[in-house]
Amino acid sequence: MAGPLSGLTIVELAGIGPGPMCSMMLGDMGANVVRVDRTKSHVMDRLADPKFAVHNRSRRSVSVDLQKKEGVEVVLRLIEKADGMTEPFRPGVAERLGVGPDVCLKLNPKLVYGRMTGWGQEGPLAKAAGHDINYIALTGALHAIGAKDKPMPPLNLVGDFGGGGMLLAFGMVCGLLEAQRSGKGQVVDAAMVDGAALLLGGIYGMAGAGLWKDERETNMLDGGAHFYGTYETKDGKFISIGSIEPQFYDLLLEKTGLKGESLPAQMDRNAWAQLKSRFTAVFKTKTRDEWCAIMEGTDICFAPVLTMQEASQHPHAKARGAYVDVLGFPQPAAAPRFSRTKESVKGPAAKRGQHTDEVLDESGFSAKEISELRAAGIVGPQ
Repeated sequence: MAGPLSGLTIVELAGIGPGPMCSMMLGDMGANVVRVDRTKSHVMDRLADPKFAVHNRSRRSVSVDLQKKEGVEVVLRLIEKADGMTEPFRPGVAERLGVGPDVCLKLNPKLVYGRMTGWGQEGPLAKAAGHDINYIALTGALHAIGAKDKPMPPLNLVGDFGGGGMLLAFGMVCGLLEAQRSGKGQVVDAAMVDGAALLLGGIYGMAGAGLWKDERETNMLDGGAHFYGTYETKDGKFISIGSIEPQFYDLLLEKTGLKGESLPAQMDRNAWAQLKSRFTAVFKTKTRDEWCAIMEGTDICFAPVLTMQEASQHPHAKARGAYVDVLGFPQPAAAPRFSRTKESVKGPAAKRGQHTDEVLDESGFSAKEISELRAAGIVGPQ
């Protein structure tokens, strides 16, 4: 069976970061995603090697010059028959190009129009430049992550991908479902500041209940607790422990050989530093593999801290098929998993403009029109 989004067509105006991740997720789920790339090379093309551009997989590419009126008309013809589209620009840019929501929804009233920004479509910062680190800084997420003396960005996972790409993918599917019932499209405003704040909701709840201090490395989940964190092993590698529940903590004490010692209570915050020091010494007595032999698969809530290269080779990942090989390069498999309408990686990233003729032909352009558009530089070469 095809994926759960089979039969839906999405037009993606090319961007970087969260927009491509959203489109990858939709494509992996079976949607026919057409990426509209530039006709000329761009500084970000160095990240577009089909072998390594993971977030550009599972879709086709056409190259169109949106700076020209004729190029805008080409894209509008694609949008006219689409179920949805996504754009990655700052507020006002799509309107200035001639592909804003008013134009597109008038042309195709059932269209779900997804907008991916950092700050959102309105507000005093809406038109300012920014990156993941700035968006999560504004929500309180960055302040909560890192060592006691300094916040540390968690790669660009919280803003770009969790709070951005996944948020837009969820928004697009919600919009597409609603459009099937109402027959009407709408605009989806996916802002990374909103998504990052949403991810932080549980921590806001803990803070409101008096269970979270606004100070790094003093809380249960931020490295403050001795039973929830990482420890270095004898061979300079690391393991992770998440023994929150009393029965899991009791098993942790048993497997580390600390059971029976006169130790402070698990939830005595004043003793966490002392207990962390004791656990640090214990975990340095064995290698990571030795601790895996003792703890992996138990209810301690344990896992080795693997490198990305090691992760794809772990027996659990292999058993689940969590990584797939694309052009000889391992990358995360499509997710989530469906029992009947199977998700799958449809193929590696397309080269810029690789499917221009094919997609335009499907959209009703004649061979003569395509030839004339290419000769005029409106669409790029395959």
